[in-house]
Amino acid sequence: MIFKILRVCLLLGVCTLAYGQNTFTVEGAVLDAITLKPLKDVNILNASFNAVSDRNGKFFLQNVPLGSHQIKVTHVGYGNQIVTIDVDDDSMPLTILMKEKVTSLEEVELIAKTDRRKAQELSTISVAISEDFLESNRENSLMQTLKKVPGVSTITIGSGQSKPVIRGLGFNRVSVVQNGIKHEAQQWGNDHGLEIDQYGIDNIQIIKGPASLLYGSDAIAGVVDIEPPKIPEVGSFEGEVNLLGETNNDLFGVSAGAQARKQDWYYRGRLTYRDYADYKVPTDRIRYESYIFDLHENNLRNTAGTEANASVSVGYVGGKMKSETFISNVNAKNGFFANAHGLEVRTSSIDYDESNRDVDLPYHKVNHFKVTNNTTFFLDEHTVRVDVGFQNNQREEHSEPVPHGYMPKPTDSKERVFTKNTLSANAKTTFRPNSAHDMVFGINTELQNNNIGGWGFLIPEYKRYSAGAFAFDHYRVSDNFHIQGGLRYDWGLMQTESYTDWFQSRIANSDGTVSNVFLQRAQNKNLTFQNVNGSVGISYLRNKTTYKVNMGKSFRMPLPNELASDGVNYHMYRYERGNIDLNPEQSYQIDADVDHRGKGYYLGASPFVNFFENFIYLNPTSDYYETLQVYEYVQSKVFRFGGELRAGVDITSSFHADASLEYVYSRQTSGPKKNFTLPFSPPLSALFSLNYEFENIWLLNKPVFSADLRVTARQDDIVPPEEETEGYQVLHLSAMAGVRLFEQLPPAQIRVKLNNVFHTEYYDHTSFYRLIDVPEAGRNLSVSLTFPF
Repeated sequence: MIFKILRVCLLLGVCTLAYGQNTFTVEGAVLDAITLKPLKDVNILNASFNAVSDRNGKFFLQNVPLGSHQIKVTHVGYGNQIVTIDVDDDSMPLTILMKEKVTSLEEVELIAKTDRRKAQELSTISVAISEDFLESNRENSLMQTLKKVPGVSTITIGSGQSKPVIRGLGFNRVSVVQNGIKHEAQQWGNDHGLEIDQYGIDNIQIIKGPASLLYGSDAIAGVVDIEPPKIPEVGSFEGEVNLLGETNNDLFGVSAGAQARKQDWYYRGRLTYRDYADYKVPTDRIRYESYIFDLHENNLRNTAGTEANASVSVGYVGGKMKSETFISNVNAKNGFFANAHGLEVRTSSIDYDESNRDVDLPYHKVNHFKVTNNTTFFLDEHTVRVDVGFQNNQREEHSEPVPHGYMPKPTDSKERVFTKNTLSANAKTTFRPNSAHDMVFGINTELQNNNIGGWGFLIPEYKRYSAGAFAFDHYRVSDNFHIQGGLRYDWGLMQTESYTDWFQSRIANSDGTVSNVFLQRAQNKNLTFQNVNGSVGISYLRNKTTYKVNMGKSFRMPLPNELASDGVNYHMYRYERGNIDLNPEQSYQIDADVDHRGKGYYLGASPFVNFFENFIYLNPTSDYYETLQVYEYVQSKVFRFGGELRAGVDITSSFHADASLEYVYSRQTSGPKKNFTLPFSPPLSALFSLNYEFENIWLLNKPVFSADLRVTARQDDIVPPEEETEGYQVLHLSAMAGVRLFEQLPPAQIRVKLNNVFHTEYYDHTSFYRLIDVPEAGRNLSVSLTFPF
């Protein structure tokens, strides 16, 4: 019965339908006039009806009266068109060809440039991530989705959390910016993910290399810049519903979003919910601290979780300004693999294998509330943008109340509580003194206040103030030769609060006696930091090849855990101690990029050389605290180099192949780990991809089949106490197609993906659980459906 209905829908979808006696549905497609490629998000407007083209360039105008009508066709970067259509019983599908908008100023300058041209003129090494890429490669978290980008990897924690790593550097060395405001949570921790809903994101800009000039402290390795969604067109209303199911962890997810605009005002909203069980690994036992833990039905016990997110925004577009206010809340509860949290699970009374959907101890709860506003003023000679934001991050880490050392058994399960409030304000002005220069002046300010709670101490309460000012110039030597450069000054203040244990510890006095005292773990300290940094680079476009070189200095203020931690981290089963005398990290880097694009192929290379004067890392010592090894934060000089290679070719008009290779070499040249590499250094890795696009098959509109083979070398260049990681090859398959189910709506999108096709047991060197001998997830079949409206 269902197939009969779908056949009827298919027959109705390929012809023009009459509604009643005098209204019709007009079908058409919008293409680029030069490349003949379909254009997405083109607005087709009339006072009585309108439509927006889909990813295949197709659109449908509903309830169009009989007769002749004029429609206005608009798209960003293209010239507007007025098209007359004659509607009757014999109307044929329309084909609209649009030309890129080129406006002359002083006979030489192009006002409207494509995003690709703008990226070519910048000297920074960046990768633009489109909505289509995100939709085609969506994984369990945003950072896992971006893992296909050369030079980008992740530190994963279970199945729903991860943080970005760019060229082997992660944690607070990568800035994540959303809607102009740096995302501030507890991302310094190994097991702390990013609280960002990956649905509803249109574009992401990934900058590889030093970016402190524009983004300030923490952008020492690069930036993941999540840009605001495009402003809806006048008179538009659209939305989508996303459904997702997975077999490995029995996940079910749904996300629904909508946006609308009348004239000057527009609105957006989105709701997302995900629920998943323990995920499965291709092994039936785990070895940790010389103990063997058997797994029930390959379930990594207690890794289930839930996530509920909501966001809304209101925007205004006027003649001299535009402004949008975003409000979002991300809430998650995730279990930690029970055997990873110390060794207490051996004696626990919790039956972890009773249900694979329960979230038992240990677990964490995170709630991230964010309000941001982006306002741009278009003045006569200046464009001024102001970004302000407030973030509240509430994180609770729960574990079984077990006595440790002199600490008695706690009365509840709240081991640690972090409450972080962040106020941010950025302002910059862009102006053009003449046709050769684009100049930018800006300031960034931020205030953080972090409170703590719970019975387990790790870092003290603190306040952090930071402010920076920068100047940047983009100089056009010629149409194809560009120079960019700038300087920045930053100042920061860190105030740590004293902390004393809530229980007494026994210490030996110099006279041989023993005393019971409340140990002081942290002191009141005021630390100031300042730094001057900058960058200079060139870009040169010659025929089909773009050449780039960028040299920059970046810095990073030490974090509270690096300065003043003094406690047991049971997630890592070690004692961590900070160093109040740490200096800010300073990094010098040279990046280059060569990109050649011919007819049906492309080639590219992005090498880099990097030197740290004082890299901060956690070093294991020979000391022990209550049977736990003591780790201390130290600094050393570090030399690094590496880069990425990429290539692609159109084998036929429907068959495309891509390949990429990435490599990072790191070496400490001073300090207690001299001549060793850095922790979490990714090994040599290659990705080979094949994509084949079929013709329409029954209900399926241009289905695409993809195969990705990840080949990773053995990582034997490690720093103790890391262990070597074997190389691996893992295959992923996917298929995606449009499905026209209803004539009145754009085609739905269906995507089927099979990860780890051969159920390979392998270990990702940058995974958090790799430290305790846990392999990556086993075979996983996922099915997602997107219903636009």
